[in-house]
Amino acid sequence: MALITNVSDYEELAKQKLSKMVYDFYASGAEDQRTLKENREAFSRILFLPRVMIDVSRINMSVSVLGYNISMPIMVAPTALHKLAHPEGEVASARAAAAAGIIMTLSSWSSCSIEEVSSSGPGLRFFQLSVFKDRNFVQQLVRRAENAGYMAIAVTVDAPRLGHREADVRNRFSLPENVGLKCFEGLDLSNMDKNVSGLAAYVASQIDSSLSWKDIKWLQMITRLPILVKGVITAEDARIAIECGVAGIIMSNHGGRQLDYLPSTISCLEEVVREAKGSVPVFLDGGIRRGTDVFKALALGASGVFIGRPVLFALAVDGEAGVRKALQMLRDELEIAMALSGCTSPKEITRGHVSTEGDRIGRSRL
Repeated sequence: MALITNVSDYEELAKQKLSKMVYDFYASGAEDQRTLKENREAFSRILFLPRVMIDVSRINMSVSVLGYNISMPIMVAPTALHKLAHPEGEVASARAAAAAGIIMTLSSWSSCSIEEVSSSGPGLRFFQLSVFKDRNFVQQLVRRAENAGYMAIAVTVDAPRLGHREADVRNRFSLPENVGLKCFEGLDLSNMDKNVSGLAAYVASQIDSSLSWKDIKWLQMITRLPILVKGVITAEDARIAIECGVAGIIMSNHGGRQLDYLPSTISCLEEVVREAKGSVPVFLDGGIRRGTDVFKALALGASGVFIGRPVLFALAVDGEAGVRKALQMLRDELEIAMALSGCTSPKEITRGHVSTEGDRIGRSRL
């Protein structure tokens, strides 16, 4: 295997290993893929303002998320169909996350079941919920997540319909016979085609485009688990979410896979954090490829970050071991960035440690 020095190396190797259909399914975004590119490029426009002559011989990277202690402010985002990357699928990703001492979020579109992942070993796990037209169907998913020991529900709120992903259209994306949407096994899915491709089409057709803020209240009534909303990028929606009593906000533009020409999540982070006023944690999803990206997000007010594609590509290249190594590389990079910026814990990372484009434009006008 080629020498892997950062998580982006895994993507290059995964592109060689995976079929074009599967690689494009993981890697591509909606339409012109401008949001996909901007999620990454926006981080490059944020610069460091390090402090020096500070004792950084001991660095503690642990943080608390919803009362749970994790080893670093990096978590695994919900992504679909890990078995397209590796036969062990989400089970391997969950084990790697547990070994790293962080939270794994299981997707509703998982190729391993809720129970398979929970029984794979100890670990801290959230469940990502897509809300479907059949609310009994939703209740069954939530109840299974509760019974399996998941600690929170992350509700996706930016996908009333699936985005137009042209690579999937060109490749005629379909699921192979040995990969299915395992979270839906055992549910009452009467009157539908039971083959794998039929299940995928059926589930996509059942996404509820009438989803609104009142449904957050309904979810709070049917579960004892804390509810996070995933897909907020504006201060206005953050305010409404907080008024609805959510436990946290995951800022996300769906990895550029829904509406194209959205701003990057990192560029919207500060206004959402200001709106939250510390009442709920604000997490960032989208474009994280370096430990330095994590530092920048924390400096702009994020309580932690979620990573998606790097996990999939590392899984494709080397299974559980690949995901473990990818997480370790991000951890090592974050630790170096903290040391070189004069920070011994995430709490010490402040707005004063970074300079944004807005900062520099403001100074140039003085």
